[in-house]
Amino acid sequence: MNIPSELGYSNDHEWVRVEGDTAIVGITDFAQSQLGDIVYLDVPTVGQTLGQGDVFGSIEAVKTVSDAMLPVAGVIVELNADLDAHPELVNSDPYGKGWIVRVQMSDPSQAGTLLSAADYQNLIG
Repeated sequence: MNIPSELGYSNDHEWVRVEGDTAIVGITDFAQSQLGDIVYLDVPTVGQTLGQGDVFGSIEAVKTVSDAMLPVAGVIVELNADLDAHPELVNSDPYGKGWIVRVQMSDPSQAGTLLSAADYQNLIG
């Protein structure tokens, strides 16, 4: 299981890459493997301000639909447009081309509350 050490992780299996006061958010390699083949992402929250832990969208796989939770509070400023035509990028490259949203963080200190790679590894076993 790929768990990059430079990222922060949520208990809900999202990852965060902090770039200044912006956070790039996606789902972990573990999460995508549990969901299976992802066929659609629904993120109606672009432009909205959401709190830490709020649902920002849903991820539809062949066999299930799962909520996507925001690991840090802020405004959803961008959805990865490539996922409209290629949702499978979340499966094939979850930490790269498969990122889901970009968030303008309202409280960048929340990034410090995320799990480390080692803590996330312990969470998933």
